[in-house]
Amino acid sequence: MTAAAQNQWMSERSAPLVPRGPLVWLRANLFSSPLNIALTVLSLAFLYLIVPPLLDWAVFDAAWRGSRIEDCPDREAACWVFVQARWPNLLYGSYPAPERWRIDLVFALGALGVALLMLPRVPRKGWIGAALLTAYPLLAFALLIGGVFGLRPVPTTEWGGLMLTVVAATWAIVTSIPLGLLLALGRRSPKRLTRWFCIGFIEFWRGVPLIAVLFLAVVMFPLFVPPGLEFDKLLRALVAFSLFNAAYMAEVFRGGLQSVPAGQYEAARAVGLGYFRMMAFVILPQAVRVSLPALVNTCIGIFKETTLILVIGLFDFLAAIQASMADPAWLAGEHVRTSGYVFAALGFWAFCYGMSRYSRYLERRI
Repeated sequence: MTAAAQNQWMSERSAPLVPRGPLVWLRANLFSSPLNIALTVLSLAFLYLIVPPLLDWAVFDAAWRGSRIEDCPDREAACWVFVQARWPNLLYGSYPAPERWRIDLVFALGALGVALLMLPRVPRKGWIGAALLTAYPLLAFALLIGGVFGLRPVPTTEWGGLMLTVVAATWAIVTSIPLGLLLALGRRSPKRLTRWFCIGFIEFWRGVPLIAVLFLAVVMFPLFVPPGLEFDKLLRALVAFSLFNAAYMAEVFRGGLQSVPAGQYEAARAVGLGYFRMMAFVILPQAVRVSLPALVNTCIGIFKETTLILVIGLFDFLAAIQASMADPAWLAGEHVRTSGYVFAALGFWAFCYGMSRYSRYLERRI
């Protein structure tokens, strides 16, 4: 045995043993002090009061099978029959039934691309990410709107449900991130005109409510264009989402850029790097890493704020649930309404929690 190996063996033998086990964990985390003991008891009492009635309402006493309101006789329990019966409308909206395979294909391709990015040993992830940001949106738009490759055209007025929510959120996120990055760089530009323009753009859009922006884009914009010139309502709403959220993305990236020490800029200039190479290889990798938590938080907010498109006559996931509740066949009780809103909350939570978990994965990777 070598001297180094012997010293390591001796240090391991002399190291004190750390007690482990569930009782040790409980004592250290839940019963370490009188305050922790009181908080633990209060938490357990709260869970005892909340969890059993919630399980009775949502699982044990709920109606799971059927297709009519009569299959939900218990008005004090959840009516998941409503969700089951209205599922096609909640997922696809008014999209024609024979063409819904196109939506399934778009979702499947997107899920496959995200899964390949998350798997640790998949090669050429850079190419996969580039394809998701460039080729995939074009392919998805062609499949959804139709009119090419022999596909039947489907106007955006027939889009709705969860499909419309995902489309609007994805568009807003994918377009606002690069635009926000450009605005953040422009706000820190030494050129006065560029800096003033970016500051004015950011401050203007941050000071206007989103609902007012959507109202201007959908209702007021047609009044300022020549007669006969029309733009799709959904397209106008998507552009409004992009411009509005780009201002918030710009502030997220500006915080990340300000966190990079000035010595990094000086070191990059000292080795002869120009502005674009300095940003691409030295500054932005550090700034994006710092900005990632706030960036994902903004993306989660974007996904949830897509519900505002209801006020301009577009039926997203939440609006589809509300429209289904207005069906005379389901106007029989508050338990149907409660079940619909709980299902909507679970759907939004699933997407937002998925984005949060993926951001944590990225933080560990970088």
